[in-house]
Parts: sequence; structure tokens; C-alpha cells
Amino acid sequence: MTASSPDLKAFLLATPFFGGLTDPSLDLLISMLVERNFDAGATVVAEGEPGRSMFIVKSGRLAVSKRADSGSVIPISTLRPGDFFGEMTLIEMQNRSATVVAESQTVLYELTAPNLYACYKADIHAYVIVLQNINRELCRRLRRADDRFAGHIVGEDN
Repeated sequence: MTASSPDLKAFLLATPFFGGLTDPSLDLLISMLVERNFDAGATVVAEGEPGRSMFIVKSGRLAVSKRADSGSVIPISTLRPGDFFGEMTLIEMQNRSATVVAESQTVLYELTAPNLYACYKADIHAYVIVLQNINRELCRRLRRADDRFAGHIVGEDN
């Protein structure tokens, strides 16, 4: 579990995942986080593997990619401090949808599905805010994907 500090609280509250939580709710979630360290080049999660946790980026830089049907690797995005990933497996209970590799020394906070469920049991208000924050971020990502797709299609027509 992760020790709470004013700096950690300020950092987490500034992320899209923890925004809007009360101090006691934030303390509860912080107590459920596990700090994970990854060296540059380490695979954090691999596309297709089972997933039962999500991650918040404390430091470092990570590359998100998917494998095309042809076998080539398609870069999807870059993650930086404050970003989070892996939340889709907590919502839809499917295997990982992408591969995430640390591009530099990286520190992540991991929240497991059982701990998220424990949050639900202990503080339903915090749980609802967290799910709302996840949904907002998923909507932002979908809009960006739509914009990239629309730009790609328009670019092909010209």
C-alpha cells in the first residue's frame, strides 16, 4: 500500500482519475494503491493478457500500442505523469486492449479490481465519482480517436 502525504494527495487530486474526491475518500483510495517501478523498456501490460488492475502514472513516460492484423505495431498514444490506463479491464472485464511499455524509468500506482470493489463497499460516493471520472476520460479518448479518424479520412479524400 502507498503512504499518504500532502504532495501525493495534491498530485492525485490533479489527475483526472481522482478529481472531485473528498479528503477521506482520497485517503481510502490512497490506502489501496500499490507503487510499482518499471525500468525503461519494460512491458507493463501486454495486449490480450488478462487484466485485473489499472495504473496511474506518477513519473516516467510510457508508449501505448496495438498490434494490427498484419502483425505490425501501431502506436496509439504516449502516457505521462497524471495519466491513467488499464481502466477498461475493470469496467468490461475483458483482456488488455493494448500493450504499454515504459520508455523511461517509470513509477506507477496500481489499483486492483478487488480494491476498487472494496471502495464500492466502503464508500459508494467515492466509487461513483471514480467511475464518473473514468467515463469522462474514456469519452475524451473517444473524441480524440474520432477526430483522428475523421482527419485521416478527410486527408485521404484530398
